Amino acid sequence: MKKKVLLMGKSGSGKTSMRSIIFANYIARDTRRLGATIDVEHSHVRFLGNLVLNLWDCGGQEAFMENYFASQRENIFRNVEVLIYVFDVESRELEKDMHYYQSCLEALIQHSVDAKVFCLIHKMDLVQEDHRDKVFKEREETLKRLSRPLDCTCFKTSIWDETLYKAWSSIVYQLIPNVNILERNLLHFAEIIEADEVLLFERATFLVISHCQRKPHRDVHRFEKVSNIIKQFKLSCTKLAAQFQSMEVRNSNFAAYMDVFTPNTYVMVVCSDSTIPSAAMLINIRNARKHFEKLEHLDQARAISAITSNR
Repeated sequence: MKKKVLLMGKSGSGKTSMRSIIFANYIARDTRRLGATIDVEHSHVRFLGNLVLNLWDCGGQEAFMENYFASQRENIFRNVEVLIYVFDVESRELEKDMHYYQSCLEALIQHSVDAKVFCLIHKMDLVQEDHRDKVFKEREETLKRLSRPLDCTCFKTSIWDETLYKAWSSIVYQLIPNVNILERNLLHFAEIIEADEVLLFERATFLVISHCQRKPHRDVHRFEKVSNIIKQFKLSCTKLAAQFQSMEVRNSNFAAYMDVFTPNTYVMVVCSDSTIPSAAMLINIRNARKHFEKLEHLDQARAISAITSNR
């Protein structure tokens, strides 16, 4: 099942850097050596086994942008599932940026009217911390107004913190087939083992693709922070020629277990009761693994059936 994703924005806005961090295991400081994207760079990212993101990273130099809306218009904007438009929050050419964004929307209305639109207000680390919310809200209001009659969802992002994972997890979540079934089963699993929370991470990117919560938690950004920390830890293991498979964190207030789950996911289980023996929790995870593998196979079978019936 292929989903076409357009990644657009003016040159230097940070499109290729964020793509490299999420999908190519770069760390933020290493993105400095990336060059500008020339025209359109295509990549196919396999996600959850049967979902393939057909990612079009579109170079943002003026000549390329003008060409996308003229001679390449239908080729670029046909069959688009998602448009991700990246704005450099400190751009000195905001009017031109907004003009290109509106041109993208016009092309989508013509060729892919059902596409989902996401705007990333990027490089927010460059804005003074106590001004960030105000700057983001003002930009969000402007973009939502300009996007009508289409809806856009806005995120503030930076390659230097967890906000990038928040945005991309939310975007990819929209593309996952049968995600409601997955979440119902996760909740059932959490109830059986009396867990506070269960999180499901995509294996390669460590984006959170599904979760259930049985007890409130004050930190609304915890999932993205965990994604960021664990992915960096996993990359460190790789550099040491070690294989990351599982980990456990325990103190007097909680116990958290992370382990390989299905062929395409990791699972994290968080419990307030830190007296539960590790062996018991790992047995529960192992037993649930078989059920979730069946769910994954069922999704793949449905996807193949849908493709076959559409021929």
